[in-house]
Amino acid sequence: MTIRAIRTYGDPILKLKSSEVADINGSVAHLIEDMKDTLRNSETGIGLAANQIGADKRIFIWDLEGEDDFEVLINPEIVESQGEWEYEEGCLSVPGLHWTIVRPKLVHVKGFDLDGNEVSYEADDLFGRLIQHELDHLDGKLLIEHLDKDQLKQAKSTLRAMAMGELIKEEESAAKPSRGL
Repeated sequence: MTIRAIRTYGDPILKLKSSEVADINGSVAHLIEDMKDTLRNSETGIGLAANQIGADKRIFIWDLEGEDDFEVLINPEIVESQGEWEYEEGCLSVPGLHWTIVRPKLVHVKGFDLDGNEVSYEADDLFGRLIQHELDHLDGKLLIEHLDKDQLKQAKSTLRAMAMGELIKEEESAAKPSRGL
């Protein structure tokens, strides 16, 4: 079991469009197992894109029910969308923050499973949103890019403050001598 660190806002890999998977092989299967372990360990996540753990691959996984019943989509693409739906959305790469985001209500996505079979899903509501959210990751887009100008300004200010708080905590921890046992 390998739990990888989830990359957060500010990490350059989250801004890059992920590379297509040319060959579904053992290394891809191993990456997907790491993704499952990482998502399982997150406790709150229902989906994870490969670039969120530092892998430049067009792969995402999900487990909507939280029952260790993971699904995978390799080289996904949305071929159709319709409607509109507002929903409060969060992200493991922007921890602790949520915003109301408007996205299409229904999407049709296609891609490949781990066996290399072409798969297709018609998805609405939460499943449709998850697909769009994870595909955004693979395209180098974070959910804050769906915010209006004022919301984005506030979000970036909050993220900077959070980052500074983490930096201060790390400096305080480093400054305090610890006792070995």
